[in-house]
Amino acid sequence: MRKWYVGLLYISPWILGFCVLTLYPFLASLYYSFTDYNMVREPVFIGLKNYSMMAVDPDFYQSLKVTFYYVLMAVPAKLAVALLVAVILNIPLRGIGIFRTVYYLPSLLGGSIAVSILWKFLFMRDGLINEILGHAGVGPMDWLGSPKLALFTITLLPVWEFGSSMVIFLAGLKQIPKELYEAARVDGSSRLATFFRITLPLLTPVILFNLVMQTIGAFQQFTAAFVITGGGPLKSTFLYGLMLYEQAFNFFKMGYASALSWILFLIILAVTFLLLKTSDRWTHYEDGGEAK
Repeated sequence: MRKWYVGLLYISPWILGFCVLTLYPFLASLYYSFTDYNMVREPVFIGLKNYSMMAVDPDFYQSLKVTFYYVLMAVPAKLAVALLVAVILNIPLRGIGIFRTVYYLPSLLGGSIAVSILWKFLFMRDGLINEILGHAGVGPMDWLGSPKLALFTITLLPVWEFGSSMVIFLAGLKQIPKELYEAARVDGSSRLATFFRITLPLLTPVILFNLVMQTIGAFQQFTAAFVITGGGPLKSTFLYGLMLYEQAFNFFKMGYASALSWILFLIILAVTFLLLKTSDRWTHYEDGGEAK
């Protein structure tokens, strides 16, 4: 029992932080979602009115549509770039550790306000990207002012911060037995065939993990839309996280914002469940097991 108390004492800072910073806000938001609350006066219980308001709120449907488009573009692109870079950095070369560190740096900086502002200046009509395209004979493009290009532009920012996924892919690549590659070379398999027949199938558990984590993160994206486009033009980049922020801190509708956050939580829960439920159809485990 004494050892049990000592262990509890060591993890007490985490328990305290979890209860105060995670569990309490989680439960409080559930309560506020059933109230009319503006952070000034006491919350007034109104039942399911906040949820019924979503059914007639065009901004709710627009933000959902934009967010799903964003997730469908950003997540596959980010994972593809991360996997490609991981495969390249897995090649045994002298000083490869330096290159791995350099390629990981964008993931440390990519989500910051400063880099989002830099991204905005890069893609302005007179920014560096259009200047480079001008030297190639391509006219200036309205990256941030066109409803057709704005969402694509802010999607490039999370793709640029592929470092965390890349490191996980790299760790997965190092777990693949070298004997399999040696056998493939003896059989005359090309590098491309080896990648699709050995590397990719054995990486599917890692791909599943990265897919789930990046999907959850993409649904909660806020910074890029807030800093770079402000949700425009014509709400073409009006992500769900931006709508939630506006309802809570611009319009002081904390009850409605709490209801929106719970709908987002349920959407993420459903998408994650769907990914895990269907993973046994394409995920390969060496021991023949399945993802639970």
